[in-house]
Amino acid sequence: MDVVVGRVAKVHGISGELAVDVRTDSPEARFATGSVLSAKLRDGTSRNLTVAAARNHSGRLLVRFEEVLTRDVAETLRGTLLLGSTEDLPPTDDPDEFYDHELEGLTAELADGTVVGTVLEVVHGPGGDLLVVAREGRDEVLVPFVREIVPTVDVPGRRVVLDPPEGLLDAD
Repeated sequence: MDVVVGRVAKVHGISGELAVDVRTDSPEARFATGSVLSAKLRDGTSRNLTVAAARNHSGRLLVRFEEVLTRDVAETLRGTLLLGSTEDLPPTDDPDEFYDHELEGLTAELADGTVVGTVLEVVHGPGGDLLVVAREGRDEVLVPFVREIVPTVDVPGRRVVLDPPEGLLDAD
């Protein structure tokens, strides 16, 4: 299974270097020289890219790929999702730590078993992590991923239990 490890935000400079918004806890491993990432382009096509170099710059990672030699080629990759294999991830030692792909697809339910929806994705924002929960026939809802609101994460049971504050699930 592949997971998103980054997204190409923009081109940097004239030699094909790309500014990448990192979406992994281990960028030093995912973007190590020689690593091969699967790139899912905006037009739906995919290709492999080999990391030639990577460095931190202003909150992003500047990455040069062996296959991207010019700014013109780099421009075609703007918005591209960079994917890595989940098989390359080390196991988490903390029982309260989860990889995004482990949470995506879990059923979100209340303590009484009432199904709220399905976790679509995890959004990592400056104020904390949010679960995007799709609800049938209703708008998606953002649920703060904190123990007070998500007291139970049962990955083997394919569910998360929510204890939402009043009004959180009422918005449409």
